[in-house]
Amino acid sequence: MRTANRGRSRKTDVVSTRLGRQVAALPLVQDGGRLAVVLVTSRDTGRWILPKGWVEAGVNGAEMAGKEAFEEAGLLGEVEPRPCGTYRYTKRLTGTQTLTCEVKVFTLRVTGMLDDWPEKTERQRRIVSPAEAAGLVEEAELAALLRGLG
Repeated sequence: MRTANRGRSRKTDVVSTRLGRQVAALPLVQDGGRLAVVLVTSRDTGRWILPKGWVEAGVNGAEMAGKEAFEEAGLLGEVEPRPCGTYRYTKRLTGTQTLTCEVKVFTLRVTGMLDDWPEKTERQRRIVSPAEAAGLVEEAELAALLRGLG
């Protein structure tokens, strides 16, 4: 199994056979009359990702996706109530331990982008075409979802 470790391969230990459950926002904006996607960097590795987080008890998926988009990217908008897709990825936990996560993706129609937000100092935000977004993310299933937007 390979991990994102600057091109070097190393063995990893899978924490569990269970799946981690997460939700993500797929933030869509109009950029010069064209559909665009807002990506953010992950805190640990600086990879380009969708704003996402763990499922929380008592909070539905769409609400949670909107919360993550606000906290991680300073985005406001309307979240579709049903997921537009799912993808899986391997989350690095500590040391060599990993967990496979399944992410339900909810479309967010962005109506506002804040200049300041809770995780601004920890992340970068970028607006790109769906095709460029597909090329920037590492997860093949997420890239396929993004290519489907174009």
